[in-house]
Amino acid sequence: MAAKERVGLVVSNKMDKTVVVAVESRVQHPKYGKIMVRTKRYKAHDEENKCKEGDRVRISETRPISRHKRWTVADILSSSEI
Repeated sequence: MAAKERVGLVVSNKMDKTVVVAVESRVQHPKYGKIMVRTKRYKAHDEENKCKEGDRVRISETRPISRHKRWTVADILSSSEI
């Protein structure tokens, strides 16, 4: 079984070796059929503290690293030029 992967935007990098990644998914409303955007935030392990806010990253599921961290940053897809 392959590890799950998600692509999202880094919204916070204030913690040491941890980033918060917001992942958007589009789901259809069960009754009305309208497409809605749902956002889920994952805490991901960033060993070298490379990620900055606004970066687009790929995260992959891993063993539990801490109480809330179950994801690691696999790679940075695009960097924010701030």
